[in-house]
Amino acid sequence: MLWLNEWLTIFTVSFLVISGPGPNFVMTVRNSLGHSRRAGVLTALGLAIGDLLHVAFWLIGLGVLISRSILLFNTLKWLGAAYLIYIGIQALRARPQSAEAVAIDRFPISDLKAIRMGFLTSALNPKVTLFFLALFTQMIRPETPVPVQVIYGLTVASVEFGWFAIVAIVLSQSAIRRRFLAVAHWVERLMGAVLIALGLRLAVQER
Repeated sequence: MLWLNEWLTIFTVSFLVISGPGPNFVMTVRNSLGHSRRAGVLTALGLAIGDLLHVAFWLIGLGVLISRSILLFNTLKWLGAAYLIYIGIQALRARPQSAEAVAIDRFPISDLKAIRMGFLTSALNPKVTLFFLALFTQMIRPETPVPVQVIYGLTVASVEFGWFAIVAIVLSQSAIRRRFLAVAHWVERLMGAVLIALGLRLAVQER
């Protein structure tokens, strides 16, 4: 019963944090509207895989090391910021296309690239490392078995995937996508500006 209470707390806190705005949301929106439902869902899968990397960091103690090492923390932070800014600049360079061209996704991204974009967005964000560190340190007792801790980590990753898969599915509905077609390049540029802003904020934020 105690483990169930821990699990419910972790599930609730994870959902509240994950469903908020941030780089993961922007990346999912960008790929769902700019490419396809499949691209958005695979981006969500990449985000969840990135979460599993942070879970592994926690289990082997690397998360604590990153949080205590200024060099490691800043290196991860700057890599993450650089990646967001890079994707943002690419989006800012979007050019107007016909509605037909956008509708058929003339320049689609591969499944692997969509997953990689999600993975790198999560994996290179040290704030995610700190989130797992804070959540698990506060919620998990020292005597909690490692397999149970793994289940907790899988729960967070499942919440990540489930939430952003829903976002991708909703935004790729035909009615929403039809409205998007007329202003596709402006939305792409807006997403690019937001990603750059998030990257810059990540770069200058302290722990």
